[in-house]
Amino acid sequence: MIIEIKEWLTEAAGYIRVRLTNKLTVSQKSGRTDLVTNIDEEIQSFFIKKINQHYPNDRILAEEKGFNTIDSFAGRVWIIDPIDGTMNFVMEQENFCIMIAVYEEGVGQLGFIYDVMKEELYWGGKNYGVFLNDRKLPQPKDVALSEGLIGMNAYMYRKNIYSAGEIGHASMGIRVSGCAGVELIAMLKGNHIGYISNLSPWDYAAGLVLINEFGFKYSNIEGEPLAFDKREYFLAATPTAYTQIQEKFIHK
Repeated sequence: MIIEIKEWLTEAAGYIRVRLTNKLTVSQKSGRTDLVTNIDEEIQSFFIKKINQHYPNDRILAEEKGFNTIDSFAGRVWIIDPIDGTMNFVMEQENFCIMIAVYEEGVGQLGFIYDVMKEELYWGGKNYGVFLNDRKLPQPKDVALSEGLIGMNAYMYRKNIYSAGEIGHASMGIRVSGCAGVELIAMLKGNHIGYISNLSPWDYAAGLVLINEFGFKYSNIEGEPLAFDKREYFLAATPTAYTQIQEKFIHK
């Protein structure tokens, strides 16, 4: 399965890089900053076709075209974000990712985050560890909030939602990429100590598998398990920073 998924990701990323030279068809979903392109839909259809061919009994949860709800996490479920960071994709043509996760009975088994323009694949899972392409990554240090950078949703920071502004000020600084995949990669590399945002399941499913392997803590912002069925405020951080954020800012 891992080899197959890697091949699919390589093919999909190559297709995206070629199609970037053509004019994109861009549509709005909930508003002018919530975009979807023809490439998002084509890449999702590509993965769904592959899964249906090779694993016809599996369920699929994905962002676009009517796949954004699921009735059960029983058995094996694939969670797909065909292009995470669509605004970046449209406006910058970089800083976007493809993300795929494989869950069994509600437990993450495999996660893949592919930075398309850098051609960097972060992947791993239970009993595998975490890899950048073919290189196994070392576990990041358990750094305190005051000693590290934290990725953050810009609106949450600006409006101080769930004390996001205060949390940012207590850290060494915030970083805003506009892409959950890029932010989760920064945690895997040890560049950021955490990430606070407002995310849907396809935004975090693959990343959770990977950060879990490295012992990061994660939940909704109030410390409850993620629902996987709606958009919700998300917190992931090193164990030390997570505890500090919960105790000093969320449940103060």
